[in-house]
Amino acid sequence: MAVGDIIWTYFNGAWHQGDLPVMNAADHGTWLGSLVFDGARAFDGVVPDLEAHCARVNNSAVVMGLEPTLSVPELMSLTMEGLAKFAPNAPVYIRPMYWSKEGGIGVVIPDPASTVFCMCLEQLPMAPASASQTLCRTQFTRPMMTMAPVNAKAACLYPNNGRMIREAHARGYNNAIVADPLGNVAETATANIFMVKDGIVRTPVPNGTFLNGITRQRIIKLLQAAGHKVQEVTLDFEDFDAADEVFLSGNISKVTPIVKIEDREYPIGPVTEQARDLYWEWAKNA
Repeated sequence: MAVGDIIWTYFNGAWHQGDLPVMNAADHGTWLGSLVFDGARAFDGVVPDLEAHCARVNNSAVVMGLEPTLSVPELMSLTMEGLAKFAPNAPVYIRPMYWSKEGGIGVVIPDPASTVFCMCLEQLPMAPASASQTLCRTQFTRPMMTMAPVNAKAACLYPNNGRMIREAHARGYNNAIVADPLGNVAETATANIFMVKDGIVRTPVPNGTFLNGITRQRIIKLLQAAGHKVQEVTLDFEDFDAADEVFLSGNISKVTPIVKIEDREYPIGPVTEQARDLYWEWAKNA
């Protein structure tokens, strides 16, 4: 699925223009879902937290039983080489990927020696500052680590997210606020979530049911440095019902205000706006 119209793909040691076919019908990643990926962003001539994203895709590969074929410095260098093919300051979604070509013992497990690498760069505009989302609850939950490889950015996790979003769209909402198996709020179907109450910023504590997002970690540090009290705690839906502000953090849009959860409406508040401003200021000066 192509997200942008201008695409460069690195595969088998060379860059190719366009949405290059890279997987075979019998690849392990095709029919048994061993693919992992990560998503970084380039915009306005900067590539925030690129090293962290490259490190995470390699870690995700290891979690899935794959063998990373490039080091973090090599991934970073390759990314910059590919970005040079785009217009200066172009907004680009950066997606390195690994998957297994062959199955190992018992077929279902991947053969790490057959790990394949690909990087796809797609020109994709950043969301406007005015963009916001609405959320609803969903019948589906985030799995625990005993149920799925939630400590990896694994493609096999996303069909579960997709059915959350289908349910939300059917009810007229953009996205879903999602619980973990114990009923506590984990994140949304696509991003980490924050709430503000009486000036205190709170976000669900990472508990092995969702990724501790790179942009999430960056927002926490920036808000703390700006003097805000930020708490990583167990939160339930009632906590969000009582919040003064709610916002999301994620790689695609960085900071997104939430203006409605179910029937409860929220203003785009000062902490949300500051979080976005702080991120852009840091990204352009890091």
